[in-house]
Amino acid sequence: MEIGDRMKSERGMAPAPYYNRRVPPDPGLHPRARCHEAPSEGLLRGVDQFNRREYFAAHETLEELWNAEPDVCRVLYKGILQIGVGCYHLLRGNQRGALLKLRSGSEYLTSFTPRCMGIEVGRLITDARALLNAVEAAGPDGLANIDRALLPVIQLTTPSAKDTSEED
Repeated sequence: MEIGDRMKSERGMAPAPYYNRRVPPDPGLHPRARCHEAPSEGLLRGVDQFNRREYFAAHETLEELWNAEPDVCRVLYKGILQIGVGCYHLLRGNQRGALLKLRSGSEYLTSFTPRCMGIEVGRLITDARALLNAVEAAGPDGLANIDRALLPVIQLTTPSAKDTSEED
């Protein structure tokens, strides 16, 4: 039990649900159970905004989905959102923010690889980590020199029943 959960338990409060924790969802929660589903219109809109580098708009769209979704797949939205925020921080010259959000977004998405709801999650993680490495190497004074071609682009495919498989 985490320290915060133990303190809440001692006060008679329920522990925070998995999606409020700063860790990927536990595999026992079956995060891939809905990966075979087609992406919603809202998710497609957020992906389109992300790919057009409209990171603030993508954040708003994905945050709305994330907050409305009671299922574990909300962590997928959160991971994409955070990678977009990391890109936003990079473009605004904030190395610390870029590093934190690129790293946390990639970590949230690991439970949804290789693809989920038509999103090539494995590729997004690889691209976000490549950008993360470039941001680390550049240092705070070299952010303007980072090749903007490293900004991730979310690839979409048609979801299938095999996308639910944990062994994929």
